[in-house]
Amino acid sequence: MNRIITLDEFIIRRQKDFPFASGELSGLLRDIGVAAKVINQEVNKAGLVNILGMNGSENASGEDVAMLDVFANDRMKEFLQTSGECAAIASEEEEGFIRIDQIEGKNSEYLVVFDPLDGSSNIDVNVSIGTIFAIYRRKSSSNGPIELEDFLQKGSAQVAAGYVLYGSSTMLVYTTGKGVNGFTLDPGIGEFCLSHPNIRIPQKGKYYSLNQGYYRSYRPGVQAYLKHCESVGIGLRYIGSMVADVHRTLIKGGIFLYPETKSNPEGKLRLVYECNPMSFLVEQAGGIAITTGLTRVLEEKPTGLHQRKTIIIGSPDMVNKAAGLIKENVLVNFE
Repeated sequence: MNRIITLDEFIIRRQKDFPFASGELSGLLRDIGVAAKVINQEVNKAGLVNILGMNGSENASGEDVAMLDVFANDRMKEFLQTSGECAAIASEEEEGFIRIDQIEGKNSEYLVVFDPLDGSSNIDVNVSIGTIFAIYRRKSSSNGPIELEDFLQKGSAQVAAGYVLYGSSTMLVYTTGKGVNGFTLDPGIGEFCLSHPNIRIPQKGKYYSLNQGYYRSYRPGVQAYLKHCESVGIGLRYIGSMVADVHRTLIKGGIFLYPETKSNPEGKLRLVYECNPMSFLVEQAGGIAITTGLTRVLEEKPTGLHQRKTIIIGSPDMVNKAAGLIKENVLVNFE
């Protein structure tokens, strides 16, 4: 029987792989793991403690905020602010970034961005949701204040990214640029344990994932790809939570698409909080992530914390096929 390897042990073992091995990045990853455990507990008992439903406000992206969104956001901020391992944080639920007072003797070089509860519209119907995060090194001088530009780095500058899936089991999947590993929470010992080492996305899969209801609003190249999927018997699977849909795609193979529509011509997912972390992770597992403009997601320079972007992400054969059909139909009118 193989010995159990916990998340903390795994992170410490891999610390030497980090280009700036000082322990800060290891500490941040452990802090995120602890916050995920606390959020998981609340997700599992949300109906019992009356935190289902909306709280009547909107977040910085103009979306309705669920009460569990607020709880998850507060817990992520709490654990990241008190450890002293990061200099600033930015959340999808906040208008701007938050500077963190440094603990005496520490001068952190890291920033954390996160979507505290992706897919929160699924909470009330008990469907899988998740947390997405990414870590960057600051670009500004450590002797000066954190600047907005520190957060507006290309996704290719990420030093770590991952997600937590709150489903039939709770999983934390992350990368530091040297492969992707998954950890399942063992409720008996209260620890994330290595369950999916060195994840590699299959070259192709049997499913595509997007909101088919917007078919008439998609650009002709995307419509052409959906017709191709139908013609060759590729099945549709769509949960409505990016974490859950991308997790299935990562493990089983497939493709996840979130194109622009007539009502959202720039796309709807946030580049900083959703597209970049997932793209970094999927690329590290051997997949591809592009925009519907056929550019690599990780090479897109953010213009703001809440900038929206399109994404096509998943198994190489399927993403390349979609890209080819989009290119072939680029001159077809998008009406």
